[in-house]
Amino acid sequence: MVFRLFRSTMMSLLDTLASMAGGGQQGGSASLLPALIEQLNKYPGGLSGLIASFQKGGLSEIVASWVGTGQNLPVSASQLGSVLDPGVVSELAAKTGQDTDSVLGSLSSLLPQLVDKVTPDGAVPANPQFNPADLLASLSGLFGNRAG
Repeated sequence: MVFRLFRSTMMSLLDTLASMAGGGQQGGSASLLPALIEQLNKYPGGLSGLIASFQKGGLSEIVASWVGTGQNLPVSASQLGSVLDPGVVSELAAKTGQDTDSVLGSLSSLLPQLVDKVTPDGAVPANPQFNPADLLASLSGLFGNRAG
């Protein structure tokens, strides 16, 4: 019950912040963030399962850089398309009203930052969670520095 209330509050906060943060390009990365976090929470195997998908797809070095404490290596939309479950990408597209190419393009900048954020010590925690205060800090970095 407490987890359900926390999750509901967190998703509401994310929806509000995302709509305040941006809105161009059919919502772009800002509209994708709440749906992405929801998908990561239910991804088969969680964060470890996501990392395993990258490793199996030949992107071990890239995902290791996101988990590690150094610079995050970039990932392209086509690389993401080759390792992410197509059902996950389709669901993100449906939830955000974007096409899958737009979703993959946005994920190429969001996913490295989110994985990096949830692994601050360079290791995958047993039960990775985002709390609203951390998300506020992350969002200010993701959306707050745009030239306007």
